[in-house]
Amino acid sequence: MKKYLYVKFVLTIVLLGIIGFTAISLLGNSLAQKHVESVYSNELYREATNIAQSRAAKYYQDSVTVENIFANLKTVASYQDAQIWLISPEGEILLDTSLDSVSDKPAVIENFNPGISSGSYYTVGDFFGEFSQDYLSVMAPVTLGMDVVGYVSLHLPMSTVIQQRDQIMNNIYILFGLFMLIVLAIIPVFSFMIYRPLQKIIQGADAFASGNLKYNIPVGKEDELGYLALTLNYMSDELAKTGDYQRKFIANVSHDFRSPLTSIKGYTEAILDGTIPPDMQEKYLNIVVYETDRLYKLTQSLITLNDLDNQGRQLDYSHFDINRVIKTTAATFEGTCRDKRISIELLLTGQTLFVHADMGQIQQVLYNLIDNAIKFSPEDSVIKIESTLKHETVFISVKDSGCGIPKDSLTKIWDRFYKIDTSRGKDRKGTGLGLSIVKEIISSHKQNINVISTEGVGTEFIFTLAKSPEEDAKEE
Repeated sequence: MKKYLYVKFVLTIVLLGIIGFTAISLLGNSLAQKHVESVYSNELYREATNIAQSRAAKYYQDSVTVENIFANLKTVASYQDAQIWLISPEGEILLDTSLDSVSDKPAVIENFNPGISSGSYYTVGDFFGEFSQDYLSVMAPVTLGMDVVGYVSLHLPMSTVIQQRDQIMNNIYILFGLFMLIVLAIIPVFSFMIYRPLQKIIQGADAFASGNLKYNIPVGKEDELGYLALTLNYMSDELAKTGDYQRKFIANVSHDFRSPLTSIKGYTEAILDGTIPPDMQEKYLNIVVYETDRLYKLTQSLITLNDLDNQGRQLDYSHFDINRVIKTTAATFEGTCRDKRISIELLLTGQTLFVHADMGQIQQVLYNLIDNAIKFSPEDSVIKIESTLKHETVFISVKDSGCGIPKDSLTKIWDRFYKIDTSRGKDRKGTGLGLSIVKEIISSHKQNINVISTEGVGTEFIFTLAKSPEEDAKEE
């Protein structure tokens, strides 16, 4: 199995690390340097302003000489790690703390323009060509009254600024490295908590795709992956059941079609080749008709089930009198009941009892249940059909006094093609689909059907229907 997801995850983390490091190196350096320059320039400007307002002002007031303030400014310059200059308006450097003493012949700054760096503005460069390397420079004016009599300038080597910037960046790199270690630690956590369970799910999906529906994905989690594994296991179980059902369905259909077809083919060939004499042909032609009727009923039942299985199928709901439908359906079995000397007793509630359902489908339910009751009832017995109303629900009961259903078969009678007599000897004409159709119809109405049976005593089927509100309106 190729680890595309795992590799993508690792590559994403590595790529984010590279992008982060590059962004810090490029953008971080610039921001850090601007921050350090701002901090140093503010500090130097405050110091320059303080010197201009105190020591330099006294010099221009002739309170002290330049030599008197030199030593003091030398100390301040050492503390600030900077050079302090006292500059005349004409650009003469009257005092320079980088020298050992005050020069008798002050140097003159060419093209001196104090407006460039006046106020709180700072510059980075060679300060009018006075330095061979870059310095961070600030200037503060010395004023007497309303006149500017000189300037105090402080100069800090940019190497100091860069050194401070590098210290900040080193700390940032260390923090970024620790952060990346933490991020890399996510990889084994991702592998253990997500990727390994996902691999098991993929293995299960591959097993299902190859037809191994009995494979069970091990579930040890209660998160989304665990839910996905449970869902896939459930899906495989359902597919396995569907596959088993399809195989059983095909086997049953094949059996139920093969038997009558074999009889029809055999008897027809025997009639054609003269094996069956003319005086016996009517008997065997009746058997052919009988088997043809079996095939017709089986085909009709399969068509009905196919219609019920169609999820998009809509029931044709209407309001109708269930008592009248019961009477009409029971009347269709008059000839069969007469032959077996079976009577049908109707115990109906009221003259009319309206329900809300698909009348054609409910007729099919009643027909199948009555046909089933007649089929398994002995001669000279009674079948009772009853309708009752309880709590806005109509209950319909079809009860016979036949052989009953074994307990171990009660839950299986709704299965398609299931027959209590597995040899198909007792009920050779039955398709095993009647009760399946009944169950499907009642379920599609969102109603219930139950069975009560005792071997040797009889069986009772009871199903429910929704009472029609139209009947209440008629009663009012």
